Amino acid sequence: MRVEVDGIGVEVPEGASLLTAARAAGAELPTLCHDDRIGPAGSCRACLVWADGSIAAACVAPAVAGARIETATDHVRELRRDAVELIASALPPRALAADDSELAEVCRSLGIGPGAARGAGGRGEDTSHPYVHLDRDLCIACGRCVRMCSEVQGTFALTLVGRGADTVVAPGTGGPWAESDCVACGGCVDTCPTGAITEPGPGSGLTSAHHAAAARTTRTTCGYCAVGCSLDVVTQDGDVTAVLPARDGPVNRGHACVKGRFAHGFLTSPERLTRPLLRRDGRLEPVGWDEALSRIAEGLGQAVAAGGPDAVAAISSARATNEENYLVQKFLRTVIGTNNVDNCSRLCHAPSAAGLTASFGLAGGTDSFDDVERADCFLVVGANPVEAHPVVGARLLQRTLRGARLLVADPRTVGLATDADVHLRPRPGTNVALFHGLAHVLLTEGLVDEDFLRERAAGLPELTELLADYPPDRVADLTGVPAPDLIAAARLYGRAERPAIVYGLGVTEHLHGTDGVRALANLAILRGAVGTGRGYGVNPLRGQNNVQGASDMGALPDTLPGYGKVTDPVARSRAEEVWEVRVPAGPGLRIPQMFAAARAGDLRALWVIGEDVCATDPDTNRVADALRACPLVICNELFLSETARHADVVLPAASWLEKDGTFVNFDRRFQRVRAAVAPPGEARTDFEAVHAVAAAMGVDLGCPTPSAALDECGRLAPVFAGLSHERLDREGAIPWPCPDADRPGEATLYTGRFATADGRAHLASCPYLPPGEQADDDYPLIMVTGRRLAHYNTGSMTRRTANLLLESTDWLDLHPDDADRYGLREGEPVTVESRHGEARLLTRISRAVSPGQVFCAFHFPASGVNRLTSDHADTVTSCPEYKVTAVRVTPLRHPA
Repeated sequence: MRVEVDGIGVEVPEGASLLTAARAAGAELPTLCHDDRIGPAGSCRACLVWADGSIAAACVAPAVAGARIETATDHVRELRRDAVELIASALPPRALAADDSELAEVCRSLGIGPGAARGAGGRGEDTSHPYVHLDRDLCIACGRCVRMCSEVQGTFALTLVGRGADTVVAPGTGGPWAESDCVACGGCVDTCPTGAITEPGPGSGLTSAHHAAAARTTRTTCGYCAVGCSLDVVTQDGDVTAVLPARDGPVNRGHACVKGRFAHGFLTSPERLTRPLLRRDGRLEPVGWDEALSRIAEGLGQAVAAGGPDAVAAISSARATNEENYLVQKFLRTVIGTNNVDNCSRLCHAPSAAGLTASFGLAGGTDSFDDVERADCFLVVGANPVEAHPVVGARLLQRTLRGARLLVADPRTVGLATDADVHLRPRPGTNVALFHGLAHVLLTEGLVDEDFLRERAAGLPELTELLADYPPDRVADLTGVPAPDLIAAARLYGRAERPAIVYGLGVTEHLHGTDGVRALANLAILRGAVGTGRGYGVNPLRGQNNVQGASDMGALPDTLPGYGKVTDPVARSRAEEVWEVRVPAGPGLRIPQMFAAARAGDLRALWVIGEDVCATDPDTNRVADALRACPLVICNELFLSETARHADVVLPAASWLEKDGTFVNFDRRFQRVRAAVAPPGEARTDFEAVHAVAAAMGVDLGCPTPSAALDECGRLAPVFAGLSHERLDREGAIPWPCPDADRPGEATLYTGRFATADGRAHLASCPYLPPGEQADDDYPLIMVTGRRLAHYNTGSMTRRTANLLLESTDWLDLHPDDADRYGLREGEPVTVESRHGEARLLTRISRAVSPGQVFCAFHFPASGVNRLTSDHADTVTSCPEYKVTAVRVTPLRHPA
């Protein structure tokens, strides 16, 4: 559609606004109530234009073919000036005292001086929240913050109150901001045009859009969860003053969460490790790097001499970059000569890699997150993205509010469940039966893609025979999900044109987690929703920022970079050609096997990089025993974690804001990570630390820079051959597989054929088997663990920020019926005991959990939650069964 703006002809899409047309022609219009991330309002009248004989607000007026628009005449400029001057007149003089807001810039561009602000003020402030402060005197009731909260975040925490000139933004609950439903995503801060809503601290009073003008800005990728949000880190004099969501971020699109947006205070914590530590006479003492490296080199040499290469192992890091993970596994395989390397995907998503590979051929999600915009039905299973992956949760909610159907399968009433068409609440550990029940309905009611199954799938006869044993009534008995709910959910998923499956750790962290992934994948295969463009396939939400990339880079005991099997001579020879050394042919130890070998005296050196295994791994009492038994424990860390306290050598590490490289997010996108500030003291990146250890052992690992490491990885892993730092700097996010530098990566997998040996998707006929633990008279409750909004993993970073003011402890959620049954009160300290250990928590009575079940997070290691969890693990991958632990709860009451 062609329109004319100030005499210039431009092409704009159907439905475009006059504002879009004006911008296409290069015209600059002020927009105090407009933000491209939200719907238009047209309330401020700052963007008035002359269009075909009448005055119109450009942000809300649609362009029509052949329209003639005038933006720069004296008349419309005067009208815009009058509108803005009227807005400014109600504000106190300080509103325009400095050029630090969008309003001040607009006034300056229209020739409105500081004297235009003549309001009396006196409406007060709300400084109750640690990250969001409200100055009511500067509010112009533009509504941008309200619309950001509702249209982007989906929290609906803000509203406009008052009438006329007294209208002002306020929390919807009517109380202080800190007691509202605000989730501290920062959207209101980012969009506020006047400074009415700001982030306190350095640069306080600057609106987010103006931070960048005051200092240096570095584009990087968030180092918290694996959504992969692009962030602009603003620094001044070597310190971070703000972290802003990138408006053009390919995944987050100008959105963020409380962790990525605000939780960077850990960088300057006085508890940061800044020098290496060496154990002498039972105590860790600061030393120089040369002494620490000498001790490591000597200890590794002694371990190999005493027990051979397999007496050494390393746990790499899902918080580290791809290049660091690549270097760690290369060090183990080429310097030590062992495949004993693993990463924390063993604790969370190893069943995803195994299950997705068996079903489809590759160890990643099937589609790009961008495709959620086309999906018309979501099945969200065992995930709480509203808290654990807030940017994803917000996008899913917005699609639901715009008409997509939503199915949630989770034992708890997680964030999205309140908006679900059907909420299925299976007993913990019964996922496989639930998925078979859904598949039974799809088959019996003909809600399957017969052509797809015939042409592109295998295993249907075997699955059909198995599913005969899973009619809705039997599944109801096994899972506790009412048969009518099961049928309703299956019909919604089966009748959708573009169904989507999104799942989390509630599927994988089970005794039969790999079976759960495969049974869930069955649903997408039956519907032909993978590789056809008729759905959003099957996509896991990864927990830590680079858990996908750590595995992609070969930090696993049985696979090389790019998932070539160490037992495959072709994959080994390709690596040997690049590395110029022989690669061991047998799989190495998985993390649980490492600990068992240490306790048995067979593992003599363990290098733990960026993981607090004493807090995150199951049955942590036994983990601590393993570390005590191991003659040499090395730990790279930001802080003196419980694992670091057990170490013989501790190396101070750089954080994600202090290093260079790449991460891979949950939908397989490589994105750049760039250092915004220098690490403190003598802290080094893991990349530098691994190189230094190799050098101390007399070996040059090659690939001297992260960029060179990714290049080398591409030479031995064809799926990454088309990737480089230079290309990512130029093009932004690129998904793998990407075998060719001249072609884009594959955002949607399997459009031609599946990556299995026969090119078909494989249906899995795995029977339901019960979980490893059951409730009984001694341990009558089933405990499920997970995450909460304000904290990340063990909380080592977030607990050293103001997030601690938002969530100060680990809580044990239990149903009111159970609270009555065991005589427990809200906020009461309790002892939680399992067959493996005990923890101490505070009770929180909640109907979000079902009777007979309790829920807690593990963000405060002192609570000891993972002392409770068992050593039961997925039978295929050794992923722990965190989601089913039998416990009992007793009051922790002290005598008066």
